[in-house]
Order: sequence, then structure tokens, then C-alpha cells
Amino acid sequence: MTEQLDLNLLRVFDALLEEGSVTGASERLHLSIPATSRALGRLRRALDDPILVRAGRGMVPTPFALRTAPRVRSLLDEASALVLGDREVPIAELERTFTIRINDGVAATLATAAVEATAAAAPGVVLRFVAEGSESVEALRDGSVDLDIGVGDVAAPDIRAAVLYRERLVGIVGAGSPLGRDRRPTLAQLCRHPHVSASRRGRVRGPLDEVLDAAGLRRHVAAVVPTFAVASLLVASSGYVGLVPQRLAEQYGPALGIRWFPVPADLPELDVRLFWHARLDADPPQRWLRDTIRAALR
Repeated sequence: MTEQLDLNLLRVFDALLEEGSVTGASERLHLSIPATSRALGRLRRALDDPILVRAGRGMVPTPFALRTAPRVRSLLDEASALVLGDREVPIAELERTFTIRINDGVAATLATAAVEATAAAAPGVVLRFVAEGSESVEALRDGSVDLDIGVGDVAAPDIRAAVLYRERLVGIVGAGSPLGRDRRPTLAQLCRHPHVSASRRGRVRGPLDEVLDAAGLRRHVAAVVPTFAVASLLVASSGYVGLVPQRLAEQYGPALGIRWFPVPADLPELDVRLFWHARLDADPPQRWLRDTIRAALR
């Protein structure tokens, strides 16, 4: 017979995924280890999945458990809101995990400000940042993602959006590079140096290449890396040229030993937006989080 899932089992599931062990989950839930182990057995039967499996001396979640964890967390948050009814919990007493899907170039500069601002007002709040994947709006609809922060538009009537700020790409070079030392380099000068391209999808070409094509020029991309952060580290320790968001270059350039300069090309500016589902419009904690993130970036 299939096991019935109840709210207590979902709490055990959430604790197991957060702690990564039966012992850790039992301490978090104030249950005995045997009781937590029995609950894990019930979860395995109900969901027809091992949930946690042995890996060396520890335990790791299965792919199914990782996919399911954000939805379980969302259900627990909604259940908590239902129990509280109309009583609005003071922000300072709020204990909640918000899942934010975010672009890596944005995360490098936004995450610190967002975490510090939320922690100052609500120490019990956890911001769980996850990397972009398919960018499907279904994650916003089913509650596995609370907020989506990135570039682009979502043409869906049930998805809300607000512009956080406008971003542009700038060139970066190591401190020892002659480029950009005294004045803005020309496109021809940029093409005399090897480039590193930041692309999560592994693309070699980008908007700059279209401008170079029109000018009869071509750059040599010597490396393609998945994130702007890796591109910045590579540029800092090599003679490569890179393109990264200006905020990233301004904030981390001095610490990494890199210099940035405007690219002499009409590259498109990017609107970094905040996306959420319409059902969360009036939810006080969600509204507070959106307002806090916006304020932190001013």
C-alpha cells in the first residue's frame, strides 16, 4: 500500500535535504534518531525514491530529491502562512527560506547587498541562490523559485516584472596590459589581443563580434568559460581581454588587479529585471523581500 504523505513527513524531507543526514535532521526537528529513520523509510515508500543514499562516509540526495526540495519548501511556507491566517508576522521575527534564481554576473554584485540588507532586518531569513538553468517560468508558477533575477522578458500574463537597473558590458584587462592604460582602446587594438568569452552555453561569438564584422575586423577567442567570475579570474592572471558587466568590474576590479574600460562599440545595454508570480503580489514577506532588494541596489 502506498504511504500517505502528511505535513510532518514533508518537514522531515525538508530537514533531511537541508542537513544531509538522519542525525542532523533529528536534531533540527527535536526527534529521536530512530523516529527520523522511520520517517525516512516512510518517505522512501511514499515517493518511491531513496531520497538520501550513501556516498563514502556521508549521504547525498538523489536527483529526484534535489528537484523536489524547492517545491516541498514552498509547500511548507504556504502551510505556515495558512496557519498564521491574517496575523502578519513582524519581519524581525520572520523565519523563512526564499529561493532566488539568478544570473552569475548579477549574483556577484547583488548577492552581498541583498544578504546584508535582509539579515539586518530579518536574521531568521535565508536567501537560497540557485543558478540559471532552463529559465522556465514554471519554477515561478509551482513555487520552487520565489524570485528570478536576470536579463530578458517573460511574455506571460501571470508573471510580474520590475527593472532593477540597467547594465552594460565593459572591457577588462590585467594590470600589466597596455590596453586601456591611458585612453580607450580602438577596436583594432582590441583585436590584437586574445580574448576570453563568458558564456554559460559555450558560445564563442557575441554582440561584439557583430560590430567587428561590420568593421571588417575579427578577434581571436582563446578560451570560453561558463561565468563572468571565471572570466575575470582568467583575465587577472593572463594577457587576455574579457567583457563583463560594469558593476562587476567596478566592484571587484581593484581586488583582482584588473582594469576596465568602455568598449568603443555600440553594444546593447541590458535591463536586469526582477520576476515573480502574480499570486505573490500581495504576500507581505515576498513584498518585503522585493522592496528590500530594490532598496539595497539604490
